Amino acid sequence: MMAPARVLVVDDSPTMRGLITAVLNADPEVNVIGQAGDAMEARNAIKQLNPDVVTLDIEMPNMNGLEFLDKIMKLRPMPVIMVSTLTHRGAEASLMALEIGAFDCVGKPQPGDARPFGDLAEKVKAAARSQRRFHAEPPPLAPATANVNPADSYRAGRKVVAIGASTGGVEALIAVLQKFPVNCPPTVITQHMPPTFTKSFADRLNRLCAPVVQEATDGARLEIGKIYLAPGGERHLQISNPHAPCCRLVERDPVNGHRPSVDVLFDSVAELAGRNAVGVILTGMGRDGASGLLKMRHAGARTIGQNEKTCVVYGMPRVAFELGAVEHQFPLSSIGEEILKITAARREGSE
Repeated sequence: MMAPARVLVVDDSPTMRGLITAVLNADPEVNVIGQAGDAMEARNAIKQLNPDVVTLDIEMPNMNGLEFLDKIMKLRPMPVIMVSTLTHRGAEASLMALEIGAFDCVGKPQPGDARPFGDLAEKVKAAARSQRRFHAEPPPLAPATANVNPADSYRAGRKVVAIGASTGGVEALIAVLQKFPVNCPPTVITQHMPPTFTKSFADRLNRLCAPVVQEATDGARLEIGKIYLAPGGERHLQISNPHAPCCRLVERDPVNGHRPSVDVLFDSVAELAGRNAVGVILTGMGRDGASGLLKMRHAGARTIGQNEKTCVVYGMPRVAFELGAVEHQFPLSSIGEEILKITAARREGSE
């Protein structure tokens, strides 16, 4: 049996520190070993206690959570889970934190929440187990113009691309989509993310990547050069209409504990597109997307999984690989280029 994950809780609110500590200590596999009210206290506590994981408030006095996270990742890289308000401003800050190197983000409780902090304990345990290599300094994001497959050398064929991701998916999707040219194949994505985060994330991707990236809307036509991100919250993303493929947002119960669910998206792609599709499963906790990717492969689609070494959490890709859903595993740095090789029109002359 593994030792409990040792956690340092950092938040300027004594009430919030108490709530987080109570939620985490309710799990026998987690042990809160200390608390800190600001960055200076946290710095000293990290030195003295050597925690496995830190939970870090974004908004703190003196030095905010983003500044402190940046210092952690440069000077003493370790798993950090950010705790944020579920507001537009909080979403922007959380996305910045994930790009700096945070393991994941959770929202602060809202009135009426049945499970305050959601699956924070599970994320803490995954962070403690993670084999992720924390680098002294994250690699800089390449500008959208630095694309290795410029539009004049790529022409999309008939395939649609479907991508699923969870923990670690923000950085992973940026890495994949920055390889796409402005005329990329139609691409649909489900990334597990709170409702208020997905619009900000789509806008962020749109600024960083050559194609148009937008939050999916019901009825939006799938077009070359466009990427559609499932909105978080109350509905699942599917594709429908074989004659004019489009996005559909459907009201259904959560699947695998998620809404939107990767499996729901992949199932619809398998049914509608069959062999004219590429399925990609990226880093993430749990198993969402594994069975849907298997359906895609059985329907004739090409399927790709992120390899263990480059995953923040090798959960979803591992289950998919063990089910036989993954045709090839690749390191994250290669996945964008592999998608373009498969979807280029010159590869589809016989289809």
